[in-house]
Amino acid sequence: MCLAVPGQVVSVSDAPELERTGKVSFSGVIRDVSLAFIPDVKPGEWVVVHVGFALSRLDEQEALETLDLLREAIACEPEKTDAS
Repeated sequence: MCLAVPGQVVSVSDAPELERTGKVSFSGVIRDVSLAFIPDVKPGEWVVVHVGFALSRLDEQEALETLDLLREAIACEPEKTDAS
């Protein structure tokens, strides 16, 4: 299963649009992400990231609601044992 995850843009490079990258925070974990699809994004904005590419913007409320739903889904998943 593939999953796109919301993250908050921390910084943006000065590279040309198709090569633009940024630092994105995923609940405190910072990753380098390609911003080629939304090169005009600014620090502080929220984006949806899939396989290292920011695909679209979303507002903060929607991002936080999505993160809460993901946390709930993870909490509901049964623990795996060596036998499973």
